[in-house]
Amino acid sequence: MLSFYKFYLLAIPDSSEVFYKKFMIQERYFMRKLIICVFIFLLAVPAWAAQPQTEDQKALYALGADLAKKLSIFNLSADEFDFVKQGMSDVIAGKKLEAEPEAYQQSIGILFQARMAAAAQKQKELAKPYLENAAKEKDAQKMASGLIYQPIKVGAGAQPKASDVVKVHYTGTFIDGKEFDSSVKRGQPLDFQLNQVIPCWTEGLSKMKVGGKAKLICPSDIAYGDQGRPPIVPGGATLIFEMELLDANVAPASASTPKKPAASKAKTKK
Repeated sequence: MLSFYKFYLLAIPDSSEVFYKKFMIQERYFMRKLIICVFIFLLAVPAWAAQPQTEDQKALYALGADLAKKLSIFNLSADEFDFVKQGMSDVIAGKKLEAEPEAYQQSIGILFQARMAAAAQKQKELAKPYLENAAKEKDAQKMASGLIYQPIKVGAGAQPKASDVVKVHYTGTFIDGKEFDSSVKRGQPLDFQLNQVIPCWTEGLSKMKVGGKAKLICPSDIAYGDQGRPPIVPGGATLIFEMELLDANVAPASASTPKKPAASKAKTKK
């Protein structure tokens, strides 16, 4: 489950240049962390397999499971995984390595990016039937952006603009129904300026009124794109958010609407 702080950071989009820089930093960090995990794993895990009994053995088992999750982004075939196991076995046996990890950092990075792109495309293909069916549901509205808006309860309060600060409860799931975050379960609503989050939230919440609930179905283009927010949100993923608009700091029309120049000049002549 994501923490409140982590999800708030995830919800804030970056410019393409800033995001690319952050993505490259995250990629390098991921690869360093992956290599460190592999190294520790190779040093700590014996060559035999057994059911973990002690706390130390369970910790080592958890280390292996964590490593497998980090490797899952590569979507390795059985043959490809054999090469991974061979590299691990050669290190354990103290054999001369066929390829030094340090010399192949760039190649590993290129492979990582290629596999991420392929995984993102797969996510988009998987989402197509879901999006088509969701758009046909009763009262569903499909926007030009790709957002599918499904009202659950119409609110009676103010309707926020993009510049307003709102307070919401939300539950986020993937198209398979798996939940990845919920402010409802945390018991902690989220406050943010509406134009500072992902486009899907900005557009969807702008259609709601305080007290209302709606389901926002967000294709990746208006969520987290092909890069996603690993390891929580895979690249290319369509996300579903059930949103409740609890409050909106909507400025009065007189304060938010600038006066016309003519009116200002007339005021100064008094």
